[in-house]
Amino acid sequence: MELSATQSAIREAVREFAESEIRPVAAEADREGTFPEAVWDGLADLDLTGLTVPEANGGFDADRLTYAVVNEEIAYGSLAVATALSVHCLTTSCIAEFGDESVREEWLPEMVDGRPVGAFALSEPDAGSNPAEMSTTASAVDDGEAYVIDGKKQWITNGERAGVAVVFAKTDPDDPESVTQFLVPTDADGLEVGKKEDKLGLRASDTTSLLFDGVEIPARYRLTEPGRGLAAAFAILTGGRIGIAAQSVGLAQAALDEAVAYAGEREQFDRPIADIQSIRHKLADMETDVRAARALTHEAAAAQDRGESARTAASVAKYFASEAAVDVTNEAVQIHGGYGYTSEFPVERLYRDAKVTTIYEGTSQIQKNIVARDLLGE
Repeated sequence: MELSATQSAIREAVREFAESEIRPVAAEADREGTFPEAVWDGLADLDLTGLTVPEANGGFDADRLTYAVVNEEIAYGSLAVATALSVHCLTTSCIAEFGDESVREEWLPEMVDGRPVGAFALSEPDAGSNPAEMSTTASAVDDGEAYVIDGKKQWITNGERAGVAVVFAKTDPDDPESVTQFLVPTDADGLEVGKKEDKLGLRASDTTSLLFDGVEIPARYRLTEPGRGLAAAFAILTGGRIGIAAQSVGLAQAALDEAVAYAGEREQFDRPIADIQSIRHKLADMETDVRAARALTHEAAAAQDRGESARTAASVAKYFASEAAVDVTNEAVQIHGGYGYTSEFPVERLYRDAKVTTIYEGTSQIQKNIVARDLLGE
């Protein structure tokens, strides 16, 4: 799908930032397991931390295709950075769409400037793919003037860095349809950030649990009506899955570019390995996967921009692009041979990072279930 002149200019600006500011620090951030805060400040300077925030609240107010383009280019530099930004944008999207005017005015202008960082707390230790099974509760107190939240959330991106989180909880512990969405400052009394997970990939992005023990918040921080939390989450996650698809494309493109460069430089049998037919076929397959994934992602984004239901298109894009990212990075490692298995070359990190795209914001299996239900008219 052809980008507009404005979208093309944004792509070039973000790609330049990724090349000059993100890629040079990506390996060290991964090795040290620390988020590059200077990069985050740079994203804020580019107005990207307000990507999904309405102009009325000082944001970029990007359409979905622009959002996909930005995610792809940032992930080209580092999937960890792209993931942190996309979760921040999920949070600002929830506040912008479901918060009342006072909540939007209180939180969005500062989040546009990059601080506080946002987190999206849906998953739990025993409720991942089926969030209706969550056990976190929110009880109304003080004649409905406040809520008290108790429970535990798991796999929370930006868990250590976040200053505010969108939290999903049941207002009736015995009713799976009572899930509701709340806004919770992370410095609230009774909220504890759990240990940072030691992960296979995405190591520069902090992932923690959040524990809620009698956390009291004002009633105006309830973002949705009781029982509307999951419907709101699924609506927001449609856009989020397009973002993950785009990130998968950016990661795969980075791996492909590394493989092409290496194949042209590495010699075996007195010639570059790019002259070997089996290597050329690998590169051709990788290019095909990247192009197809990008096309599916842009198609889903454009559908959402047209106001159409994009849930199935988003799942198709997320499923295909994430699986393609795993395949492409795998082949990039193979083309590099023994060097690809070392941290001397970026493809090792890209390979480790790719796997998570098939898991978070809905596993590949969940995406296939969504597509199948649509095909069967269920």
